[in-house]
Order: sequence, then structure tokens, then C-alpha cells
Amino acid sequence: MYFDGALNINSAGAGILFITPTKDKLRYVLRIHFLASNNAAEYEACLHGLRIAVELGIKCLMVYRDSALVINQFNKDWSYSSKKMDAYYAEIRRFEGKFYGIEYHHVVRDQN
Repeated sequence: MYFDGALNINSAGAGILFITPTKDKLRYVLRIHFLASNNAAEYEACLHGLRIAVELGIKCLMVYRDSALVINQFNKDWSYSSKKMDAYYAEIRRFEGKFYGIEYHHVVRDQN
């Protein structure tokens, strides 16, 4: 699963791309209808993707993102200390329990 959150002057949104082992692609786009920071948009994108993965019955998931901050927080390599983002972080951890295996990988921007 690849995900990306986006923020501009007017709104926020997110994109999710699943690539199956047979190289089929499933694309999802969502619009965020509340004021969000760039990090909140990133977490919304990931959470939406995890929800879709659970709905699709996916049990093992590789997650890719070009944000070193987000991926290193998910991998617990970088400390996480933001009161505003605590609920997002807790929700990511809750969803991880729905998979037999989940891995987070950082990719360069051109590959996301």
C-alpha cells in the first residue's frame, strides 16, 4: 500500500494505492472535510488505507510512504510526542493488530 496526504490553501485530501501480488492496482482518493495539518492528512491517508485493507481481508501488508517522519514514527525509530496527534497514533497501532504482518518502508518521493 502506498499512501499520501496532501494539504493546500483550500482543503486537504489523501490518496491510497494498493498493488496486489499479481500487480493489479486499486486506487482510492478521499477529501478531508475539516481543518487538518499536513501530518494529520498523512495519518488520515494511512488510516483510510488500513481500513480498506481490513475490509478487503488483507492479512499481510507492506506500507510505503516518502515521509521519513511518518514512517520512522510508525516503525518506532523516532520518538513520538504530539498531543494533537496522539489519537491518530493510537488508531494506527490499533489497526496493526488486525494484520498477521505489517511493515512500513520509506521510499524516495519519485517512487511514491
